[in-house]
Amino acid sequence: MNSYGDLRYVITPEFTAFAGPKAKLLREKQIEFQLNQLKQSQPEAFLTMDVEQYRTEWEKKIPLGWVEHRLAWMPEGDYGKLVLANPVSIMINDTIFLHGGLSPQYCRYSLQQLSEMVWEKLKNHEPGDLGILNDENGPLWYRGLARENEEQFDATVSQILEKYGASRIVVGHTPTGGVVWPRFHGKVVVNDTGIAAYYGGNDAYLELTGGKAMAGYADQQLEVPATDEQRLGYLQAVVEMKPGNEELRELLAELLNPQPQPEQPPLAPEDATESPVDQPEEVSAGICQ
Repeated sequence: MNSYGDLRYVITPEFTAFAGPKAKLLREKQIEFQLNQLKQSQPEAFLTMDVEQYRTEWEKKIPLGWVEHRLAWMPEGDYGKLVLANPVSIMINDTIFLHGGLSPQYCRYSLQQLSEMVWEKLKNHEPGDLGILNDENGPLWYRGLARENEEQFDATVSQILEKYGASRIVVGHTPTGGVVWPRFHGKVVVNDTGIAAYYGGNDAYLELTGGKAMAGYADQQLEVPATDEQRLGYLQAVVEMKPGNEELRELLAELLNPQPQPEQPPLAPEDATESPVDQPEEVSAGICQ
């Protein structure tokens, strides 16, 4: 996000940490550049605008260090180079790790191709055409593996794993409320437990060792369930460790009292060949080819 200019999560101290001895001069040059752009793109409006007020408002919004921050995160900057040196996804042994997830729209690409697509777009993109960088189905933002109906989407997950020769996908991005959470019979592990204070400051981690998937909570470890049926006991144990975690208590209540799926009204004779809206669609073979 820093690399392609989405600065929603950058706070002022992060900008000022980049401020060097020429910070004021660089910010002034940036303001002059902005004014020149306005003069060229909107010449009539520029003639009537209050330039000093514009400068004052701009300085309020743009702290010292902003220019250096942006330069550092450009593809040729120190941090930008680090981003371009890292893959979007990696596979270690039989487990794929990535931030968002692998969707049916992108699983036809290899893991290397996904990285190359992101790198290329970071180096060459227009502000209004970010493509894979902010695509909700792309590997950076996709939440389907954490949210799709498990019964209906299970066959799709199996095809995705088969495509890459993997047995498990570990994703972040979608906060779980404090639990290392398996889905699709352990084929997906949602591992954004919310370590940041904003998301609850939940101390937890996933450890894959000796052929086992272990979830760590403070000084205790639990084996991550390999089947959906085992999740209830696992979650109950986590809740006992974190009795004050209301979000996990709500998740436990949902497992203990699952809401029935709404019944479909009977089809009229003329619609007898149609499928009910909520019926899971048959997964096409080869969606990842």
